[in-house]
Order: sequence, then C-alpha cells, then structure tokens
Amino acid sequence: MWLEGSALGQLMRTSGVWTYGVVNLFHIFGIATLFGSVLVFDLRLLGAWRRVPLAALERPALTLAAWGFVLAVTSGTALVSTNGSEYIGNPFLPIKLAAIGLGVANVVAVQFVPAWRERAAEPHAPRRRFTLGVVGGTSLACWLTAVAAGRMIGYW
Repeated sequence: MWLEGSALGQLMRTSGVWTYGVVNLFHIFGIATLFGSVLVFDLRLLGAWRRVPLAALERPALTLAAWGFVLAVTSGTALVSTNGSEYIGNPFLPIKLAAIGLGVANVVAVQFVPAWRERAAEPHAPRRRFTLGVVGGTSLACWLTAVAAGRMIGYW
C-alpha cells in the first residue's frame, strides 16, 4: 500500500499504458538475464560441462546475473507500485519474495563454504564436487521457484 501511494506509484499510473508495458519488458529482460546466467552456472556446479573450468564461466555468468537481478528488482518495484493493493492476499507473492530472499541468502552463505573458496583449483575432489553441487542445486531451486511463483501471480 505504501509503495502504491508513493511518488513512483503515482508516476507509473499517470505515465500512460506504454510506460507500464516498457517497464514490464525490462522486468522480463532482467529475469531472463538473471535466470539464464544462473541456470548455466548452476548446471556447471551440478556437474554439466566439466571440461569448462568454473573460472571461465564465473565472471561472465555472475556479472550478468547481478545486472539481471538489479534490473528485475528495479523494474519489479516499479510494476508493484502501479497497483500494489491488488497483490494483497495473492499467495504467490510471498512465495516469490521468500524464494528471492533465499536465493540471495545462498549467494551470501556460499562465500563462507570452503569448497566455494577453493573452486578455482580443478579438478575438484568428489567431496568438493558434491558441496558445489548442493550450492548449485539450492540456487537453481530458489530462482526457479521465484520465476514460477512470479509467473503465477498474474493468474491468481
């Protein structure tokens, strides 16, 4: 409700239908950029493309994921500000927000995992591969849940 009553909400409602449409396109582009890069990197952590060193994928994939995340959050905030009161009671919004929170928490938590700090040393030992797979699987589950719940919001 606060966001809907904000200056951003007012701007989004008074700027015409094209503004909402363009912001929505940016949101979709942000989600696609975030999820696409996360998907490739997480599948690598899960064991796909083992001949490709993690170091070769890490910088471009995680940089794109960060930019996609910023774009998705920024545009998503603008979209919700347009008619936030309509989302009250939608069961998929808290699921989406929780999944995003868990995805971000996973990114923060992984920084403290020894296998992550030692990821550049390849080939990975079985225990390190398992730990990196858990990290990748957790990430993939969080972001896939966020995307699916976000999509379901529109159908509620």
